[in-house]
Amino acid sequence: MMDKQSEPLVELSQVHTRMGNEWIHQDLDLSVYRGDRLALVGASGSGKSVLLSVIALLNQPTFGKLRLFGQEVTELTREDYKQLRTRMGMMFQQGALFTSLSLLENIKLPLREQLQLPESLLDDLAMMKIQLVGLPVRAAHLWPQELSGGMLKRAAVARALALDPPLLLLDEPTAGLDPASASAFDELLLDLHANLDLTLIQVTHDLDSLWRVTDQVAFLGRKKLLRKAPMEELILEEDPDIRHYFANTRAGNAANRTQAGKSSL
Repeated sequence: MMDKQSEPLVELSQVHTRMGNEWIHQDLDLSVYRGDRLALVGASGSGKSVLLSVIALLNQPTFGKLRLFGQEVTELTREDYKQLRTRMGMMFQQGALFTSLSLLENIKLPLREQLQLPESLLDDLAMMKIQLVGLPVRAAHLWPQELSGGMLKRAAVARALALDPPLLLLDEPTAGLDPASASAFDELLLDLHANLDLTLIQVTHDLDSLWRVTDQVAFLGRKKLLRKAPMEELILEEDPDIRHYFANTRAGNAANRTQAGKSSL
């Protein structure tokens, strides 16, 4: 695995992002290294999902620099840009699967677009992804609307990993899940990270996930990155916006559950 002190996998420098007449980010700097398990957090409206979409190349910063895998994005040719996007998988909050296609066909779609392989082999590869995320074989032939909330989340991850990207981006991955399903999904992310050598960047409000899944948390506020640190350090931060975010019963309970779990090991 690459040394964390080597070149960042994702690097944003003095990024400004404007949506309409409103500035979402101003002078935002962020570096993410290979193997990181990073969460983007902050109060509602702090620009977490917008930042994730910038990293995913779904939106462009108004100005500032974005480097992905050591490449300056604005300097890429059209073909290089297209290839760069295949090195990232994106899990959208609502799954974003095509409702007119079965789960198997949803996963085969990016494979078919990028790989010149026989249909039978595409089937095999798609089935491997379905099983990789812990879904039963029978789920392959279900329509997205036939999947439960937890199954839909896993299906979205399976499609995001179709092309074996080293970087997985997730927007509110446990939103809408019951506590047991959310916990199981956290375990899935940790397993995938360990077994596939992934780098994870997720937007989440799930405090349990912040403690269990991440090793770095980037806190956004006042249109910039206020602090990037492990949760153990972030909750001690003196910045008023960060203190306010974590100074509540839910945050305290999540921290206590994590510490209790660690002490029982």
